[in-house]
Amino acid sequence: MKLFTYHGSSASYRVRIALEWKAIPREDVFVDIREGAHLEEDYLRLNPNARVPYLVDGEVRAGQALAILEYLEEAYPERPLLPADAAGRARVRELALLVVADIQPLQNMGPVRYLGDPLGLTAADVGRWYLHWVSRGLAALESMLAGHPSTGRFCHGDTPTLADVCLVPQLVNWTRKGGGSLDAWPTLDRIFAACQQIEAFERADPLRQPDAPKR
Repeated sequence: MKLFTYHGSSASYRVRIALEWKAIPREDVFVDIREGAHLEEDYLRLNPNARVPYLVDGEVRAGQALAILEYLEEAYPERPLLPADAAGRARVRELALLVVADIQPLQNMGPVRYLGDPLGLTAADVGRWYLHWVSRGLAALESMLAGHPSTGRFCHGDTPTLADVCLVPQLVNWTRKGGGSLDAWPTLDRIFAACQQIEAFERADPLRQPDAPKR
């Protein structure tokens, strides 16, 4: 199995967490999207969508993090990341999609760069854009999780699910690059702390990847 990845990509981070959680061996192929490696001819032949992550598993080819996560769940069912019941799976997918479909697209590198050039927004304007949309999404997540009977140590119950796999990279992005504090969302803060105690989440951290800048 090969995973085409970039340390700073939240989508790649999600897939790394799942692979670590399921203890699936892989070879990482690093694609430096900030230097334009995703636009090089060889990579475009493999993945015309020019995004990371991208998974190659034998004859299987898959892009889009959530599609990869669903594939891993079906092809490698050990240590599942989806609940056994239909209602639980629906809730976990709803929480995961709130992050990957509602929050992340509005903060991705491509759209954010486009706000500055060619649209001409200042860095301060772009910062306000980021804070508005991400905090709005995190507030919605907090409301959906706080006090819900299915919320446990993690987003759904007492073991990690795809919801946690999708949430943690978003919160890492927020705490390290954006708003900083999670004080306004105590349930998210508590779940984040619980996930950070798990070795699979720790090993997948962007700062621990071989292509991360050396500090």
